Amino acid sequence: MTEGHPDKVCDRISDAVLDAVLAKDSEGRVACETCCTTDTVFIAGEITSKVDVDIEGIARRVLRDIGYTGGASGFDADTCKVMVYVHKQSPDIAMGTIPFILPDGKTQVTVEYEGDGKPQRIDTIVISTQHTDGSLPMLMHPLVENVITPVLKEARQYLPWLDIDTYDLYINPTGRFVQGGPAADTGLTGRKIIVDTYGGYFSHGGGAFSGKDPTKVDRSAAYMARYMAKNLVAAGLATKVQVQLAYAIGVAQPVSLRVDSYGTGKISDEKMTELLRETCDMTPAGIIRKLDLRRPIYADTAANGHFGIESRPWEQTDLADKLRQLAGI
Repeated sequence: MTEGHPDKVCDRISDAVLDAVLAKDSEGRVACETCCTTDTVFIAGEITSKVDVDIEGIARRVLRDIGYTGGASGFDADTCKVMVYVHKQSPDIAMGTIPFILPDGKTQVTVEYEGDGKPQRIDTIVISTQHTDGSLPMLMHPLVENVITPVLKEARQYLPWLDIDTYDLYINPTGRFVQGGPAADTGLTGRKIIVDTYGGYFSHGGGAFSGKDPTKVDRSAAYMARYMAKNLVAAGLATKVQVQLAYAIGVAQPVSLRVDSYGTGKISDEKMTELLRETCDMTPAGIIRKLDLRRPIYADTAANGHFGIESRPWEQTDLADKLRQLAGI
């Protein structure tokens, strides 16, 4: 999903507003939603903060950065209507340019797995991208050279056995895609939660991330679950792990913690659960402290996905050594 897709535009704007608040007020409370359509961006929600931010200006900047500057894209950051309906939160709820390729687009990769869940081969790649009128025949070569080949080479660095040479490729299989973005489709924050996380490969709790400050466990607890699962694997306690967390409003500690290693664990799932309880503070406040989440780090997650980028705090594996020692491995 490219950052110019209307739903991702909305995620990006919502998280840019969050970053702007946190940059000046680390204790700011944000629940920001964005909708865009035709020539209008609609921003609503709740913000409680010691500072004021220029929400309209932020939205226009994001649109400009993405590439919606009028012309062939059909949507203009400087002339579109930006409607802001934001009030204080209730205290009770405390890529390089290719000139003829336009911002909107989607990609889909089908991967063949072995019986044990190991990726074996890239089966199919589909790219649908908005483009300038008349440029459809020119899309194949630049997309292969500048997008597909570099990404597949990077994948092979992590998975040297992966077959990346026998896939089927479809570029704009439905044909012409000139009209796109908010000029042609309606976008809304939080409608791409599977794209944002693990694709169709893993379970999802259902809560969207974008536009929510880290006191909301939809976001922070999902990051913590990723952190804990990754450290269990890095410690060598299992090769595949899912960590599930559940919370009740007004209760700081999770009401449920579950580890599922899909039969790959060197120790029992129950023991891994005990180790996480012993080593991790899973209260919202504890998660925020551990992962240092009261910072303006979120706008990029809306455009590039939330997981798998090593610079993000929930990708650290600093707990692995301790988990390994406690497990006696």
